[in-house]
Parts: sequence; structure tokens; C-alpha cells
Amino acid sequence: MDSELEFPDLLRLIDERSAAFRVAVASAPSLEVPVPTCTEWTLSDLVQHLGQGRRRWAAVVAAGPSTVDPATRATQRIGTSEETASVKAAPRDREALDTWLAESTQELLDALREAGPDRSCWTWWGTSQSPQTCGAVARHQLQEVAVHTYDAQLAVGTAQPLPDDVALDGVEEFLSTCVATTAAWPHDPAVVDYHATEGRSWRLWLSADGARAARLPAPTSTGSTAAGEDHAPVRYAPYASARGTAAELVMAFYGRTPVEALALDGDGRVFDQLIAWEPEA
Repeated sequence: MDSELEFPDLLRLIDERSAAFRVAVASAPSLEVPVPTCTEWTLSDLVQHLGQGRRRWAAVVAAGPSTVDPATRATQRIGTSEETASVKAAPRDREALDTWLAESTQELLDALREAGPDRSCWTWWGTSQSPQTCGAVARHQLQEVAVHTYDAQLAVGTAQPLPDDVALDGVEEFLSTCVATTAAWPHDPAVVDYHATEGRSWRLWLSADGARAARLPAPTSTGSTAAGEDHAPVRYAPYASARGTAAELVMAFYGRTPVEALALDGDGRVFDQLIAWEPEA
């Protein structure tokens, strides 16, 4: 499923969410405040993760087409641990830290602009419905930055919902990248519908063939059939649906809020199975 956000929009929103992250960090009384949504992490840990992660993905994009993680190749070449071979740690000085975070974002944006959306690169989602391209990396990076910005805001008491355009694309991006796979679903075939109150819906099919997702033309009921559905030979017994704002759906996907906070219908066991599922392929 392609993003409705154009490549320049993705880059602009990465920059905007990164700026909001920096504002939250700057307002913190201490970098040692806990981050409730990231177990055992302090704000310092979150800053380190976000800054180093953007620099690492900048290097992945700059490396170009590859079937192997460039960081792994560099680690093997250097002959040391990945942590030691990674980018330098975030500075502790507040002014220097803000500069380091801004530079981390700029490295990623520069690498993405230089590569363009269609160039291939290594990604960890090889068997998903998302392409292994720099455009798909930009799309996922927007969600990474947006969710961690929420984490930082929550830690300092200024949590805000994801912007609507980010959240709507985030529902589809998560299903395409983080759920879709060719690994066999180990339970009875099932169908799950996700409805955003903004008026957009998606369907997820789960079977021995894996997990596939598609956007629906309108919210559906248990007996409905999505346009273009190509799964007719399989009998999908359990059916479940979840409804909320797009931001609420994204927060549930990433474990920031419990799935029970959404309006659920149908066989609730499917949601428990999805949360516990760790496909190998």
C-alpha cells in the first residue's frame, strides 16, 4: 500500500516531528526523567536511541542497494561490536545535545534527498508489503520519529496526539511494514478490520499464507467483501474489528496504549494472538 503522502511531505513531517521532539527534550527538568511508554528508559536513553538511529538509517540509505545491513558489514570489517562501531554517543550538555539531535535529523534528510524515493536499499522488512526503497524508509522513519516524539512529550507532561496526516498514514504503514509477512499465521485463518473515525478503513487477512493488508473503500461489517479481495479459497472463521481515531490506532499498534482502549468487536482472541505473534520470516 503506497503512502498518500508524497516524498517531500514525508521529509517535511520528519523534520517537523523531530523539531517537536527537541522542544520536549529542551523543556525537561532533567534528562533522567523516566519515559512511561518505554520500559526502564530515561529521556536520556530515548534521546540516544532517536539520534543514533537516525544517523544509522542515514548510513543505510547512503549505502545504496544491498541485501545485507550495512551496519553489519561495517561491524564485520572493523572486527568489533556494533555498539562500538556505531556513531558517537549523545553529548550531555543541553545546548550541544540540541545541536546533535538537529544534526542527526539533517543527516537522515540529506541522505534521503540525495537518494530519492525510488532507489533500493537494505531494510529489515523484506517479506512485508512495503518496498525495500528509500521512500519506504522515509515513510517508516516518520512513524519512528512521531511515536518517539509522543514518548518524549509524555515524559515531560506535554503529550499531544499525532497529527492527523501522520496518524492516518501510520495505520497503513504499520500494517504494510510491521504486520504483513509471508510467514504462516499459526492460528485459524482470521480477518481483522481497522476503522479510523476519520473515515478510512483497512482489512488484514491472516492465514497459512501469511498476513496481507489492504485499504477498504468504506467501513465494512462481518459479512462484507473488500473490493479486490483475492483470498476467497480460504475460510476465514474468526472476525474482529477495532475502531478509534487514527492516532489511537497507531498508539495501540506500537503498544503505547492497550488495544482494549479501542472500540472492539468480534472475536477478541485474534488481537491477543496478533500481539503475541513473532513471525520468523
